[in-house]
Amino acid sequence: EAIGKVESLRAGSGGTRRLAIATDLDVASLPLGASMAVNGACLTILARRARRFEADLGPETLACTTLGSLKPSDRVHLERPLRLGDMLGGHLVTGHVDGVGKVEWARKQGDTLALRLAAPESVAPFLVKKGSIAIDGVSLTINQVDGRSLEVWLIPHTLSVTLLGGLRAGDRVN
Repeated sequence: EAIGKVESLRAGSGGTRRLAIATDLDVASLPLGASMAVNGACLTILARRARRFEADLGPETLACTTLGSLKPSDRVHLERPLRLGDMLGGHLVTGHVDGVGKVEWARKQGDTLALRLAAPESVAPFLVKKGSIAIDGVSLTINQVDGRSLEVWLIPHTLSVTLLGGLRAGDRVN
């Protein structure tokens, strides 16, 4: 839905970390406790004003996602929660990250970009050619599966509205 920019990631209490993100989304209208997906991981808004919100990353989120490695000025994908009656224009994405994958390669193919990623062992049994997968919160169709590796193709529109075109070999993704 939007791209946000990390303002800070600082230590919290009890093993948590507090993440602050600037965004063009009007988050002031969302109630405290509302959900916001950040790179595909559903977080709870604990503080907000017109164009900024904060959320805590608990130990499980830190262990199962890439969010703990964010740095100030990093950009992230943002998605507000779906409301009953909203248009469904693609795959449903739950906001629960099943694992962290690693980009094996990225290859430009004309106006498109082919990405090959290595999925965690726990995710591999669920990879299906022509099935869907969310990468950093962006729902995509799997074009090829080879064991734990999968390939997706990014069309020009996806490249223009997401951060996925900047992925390189070795990058980690949710």
